Amino acid sequence: MEKLWVRGGFPRSFLARSDADSLAWRESFIRTFLERDVPQLGRAIPPAAMRRFWTMLAHHHGRTWNASDLARSMGLTDKTVRSYLDLLTGTFLVRQLQPFHTNVAKRQVKAPKVYIRDSGLLHRLLGIEDRHGLLGHPQAGASWEGFALEQTLAAIRPDEAYFWSTHGGAEVDLFFVHKGHRFGIEFKLTDAPKVTRSMRIALKDLELHHLWVVYAGKDQFPMDEKITAWSLRGVAGLAARISAAGRRREG
Repeated sequence: MEKLWVRGGFPRSFLARSDADSLAWRESFIRTFLERDVPQLGRAIPPAAMRRFWTMLAHHHGRTWNASDLARSMGLTDKTVRSYLDLLTGTFLVRQLQPFHTNVAKRQVKAPKVYIRDSGLLHRLLGIEDRHGLLGHPQAGASWEGFALEQTLAAIRPDEAYFWSTHGGAEVDLFFVHKGHRFGIEFKLTDAPKVTRSMRIALKDLELHHLWVVYAGKDQFPMDEKITAWSLRGVAGLAARISAAGRRREG
């Protein structure tokens, strides 16, 4: 699991003989995409400009999209950086996780969250070379959140997936509905997750059937009446638990 997080899911990166070989393959992939694939898609974008945008996006990984900030930093228009984002999204290299809105008396975030979908590419863009460099990097938590998000979505395969966040600080990293039940998932790079005020607010305001905290440890255990800690390693079992809840509702 840790190797998959560090190197990402592309086979030649994951199976490389060394971290250096893996890193070299990812750099080659990025260059080929920028210099060959983008022009073949009919987009006349200078490779250096797109590389710069992609790198800046990596530093905003897991944050809400703000076109104005990126456009100002690059000296481009909001429309141009939006087109760059849409290109990376359309080629499955970036995920735009849309916000969920509910009828509560709180100001809710309305912009999508942006993630580099492959953690290995994210680390190359951030200049992270190995596990040691990753664990000491300020983006380690955001990187793990995006990695855990992709693994969880691949396992549970919801029809629609969202995040929820308020300007007051309450949030849930992943929100979806299955068989009429509302579920939430939080991702934490920790061995000892704790119940937070934000979790309790999400349970109440979103009327969640259950909230899971997917974390970096090895065990599953209850944290509260409707909050359970769940190891990322056992995420397939979480998918089964969600399906069982849906069958009980139908019954």
